[in-house]
Amino acid sequence: MLSENVQDLNVTQINTVKTSVIQDFKEITKMRLALSVVFSSVAGYLLGVDTISWSTVLLLAIGGYFMVGASNAFNQIIERDLDKLMDRTKNRPIPSGRMTVNTAFAIATLFTLAGIIVLYIINPQTAMFGAISIFIYVSLYTPLKTKTPLSVFVGAIPGAIPFMLGWVAATDNFGIEPGTLFMIQFFWQFPHFWAIGWFLYDDYKKGGFFMLPTGKKDKGTAVQVLIYTVWTIVTSLIPVFGVTGSLYLTPVSGVIILVLGLVLLRSAVHLYNERDAKTAKKLMLMSVLYITLLQIIYVADKFIRIWI
Repeated sequence: MLSENVQDLNVTQINTVKTSVIQDFKEITKMRLALSVVFSSVAGYLLGVDTISWSTVLLLAIGGYFMVGASNAFNQIIERDLDKLMDRTKNRPIPSGRMTVNTAFAIATLFTLAGIIVLYIINPQTAMFGAISIFIYVSLYTPLKTKTPLSVFVGAIPGAIPFMLGWVAATDNFGIEPGTLFMIQFFWQFPHFWAIGWFLYDDYKKGGFFMLPTGKKDKGTAVQVLIYTVWTIVTSLIPVFGVTGSLYLTPVSGVIILVLGLVLLRSAVHLYNERDAKTAKKLMLMSVLYITLLQIIYVADKFIRIWI
């Protein structure tokens, strides 16, 4: 009986260790964020492609995940001491002591190389933009976060690449179409990340991060959230007017996007009026819903036009 109990205990411990390793891997690569990036990339690919190659979709998904995972792993290595100071990050694998820096560095390096190789198989331009994304995120955005609110502008560049990257993967060409997709996701990130910076303001302050444009939860920040929300809506509607090459959006879909945009704008107005953490969190959630539905509508609009 004692032997059986010991065996059961050992099995439980092994399973716990396995679960912990998997959770740490998901955390160091930020799996949920990586999957959202993959979603954006695939949406961009479907917009740009004439004939879908499912092998390319798979390569894009794998390569995109590697690139995001690498960026996040490098980020957590660099910020490990600051992560210890914040409630939302102190239990991450490195600051908690569950993962060594060397292990995280090995994951980040492996993911970088694998990501570039996988994306290069699609075409060289896709690999180039993927590499640029990692470089800007790790070498510029990460160190600037503790120095200036302008870090959000720098971070918006790699954050806007995935939607564009899919188009480049489909066409091996960078023109006005992927440029427009980049612009949409670029402007969208400001109300999104400033909303996060607002409701996590106190925690970010512990780590010395400057995320809000004025550095404070004030009227100035709220006004900029409003301005960039409007720019997000405007850029989202540009393809309706037929000035973005082969990237086109029908007026019907344009109206749907406009309605979504007005709902997003209403959330930004509420933040301007209330200026509290609860309202900021609602804006953040609405911004995620907006960009997700926008990408679905863009893709659906294209294929409905083809089928009709």
